[in-house]
Amino acid sequence: MNDKNLYIIAGCNGAGKTTASYTILPEILNCKEFVNADEIAKGLSPFQPEKVAIEAGRIMLTRIYDLLKSEENFAFETTLSTKTYKNKIVAARKSGYYSTLLFFWLRNFDLAKERVKTRVNEGGHNIPENVIERRYLNGIRNLFEIYLDIVDEAFIFDNSEGMPILIAEKFLGEDLIVHEQQKFNDLKKYYEN
Repeated sequence: MNDKNLYIIAGCNGAGKTTASYTILPEILNCKEFVNADEIAKGLSPFQPEKVAIEAGRIMLTRIYDLLKSEENFAFETTLSTKTYKNKIVAARKSGYYSTLLFFWLRNFDLAKERVKTRVNEGGHNIPENVIERRYLNGIRNLFEIYLDIVDEAFIFDNSEGMPILIAEKFLGEDLIVHEQQKFNDLKKYYEN
């Protein structure tokens, strides 16, 4: 294991990022620091976290900056729907961090919407359907256009059934290795259209 590790837990809304993180990070990767804007928002406003989303995002970026500066191992969660984290990942790698991207995919945004509805019914936060669709498509586009090429290693999982299936993996400077061709083709359709 490297001295300094950065884990990017990514995927659309409802993909199971947070659920996976609470198992994978502390138990498998021995990473105790997890930065998540949704959890920060819940801490700021437990009954209306969506009202403080922008403030939570700012706090998250500050926390990431502080963790990079103190050279601690950490993970953060993102939909990859923006380019916000590109420069942070590049800077982390330049300062000696080994970066690992875990991307959790759902087979379509209808499933993402369904999962978010379930989360809301269980007391979680809501996300408008048009935002879910936009983030779903942008996250896949940015995965292929930006993030796969700037991390040391990337693993793409299909989490549609709730049990992650490794679809593909990529190591910096190497070609993508596809393990589940049909699932990968289904994912790639969203990027190519």
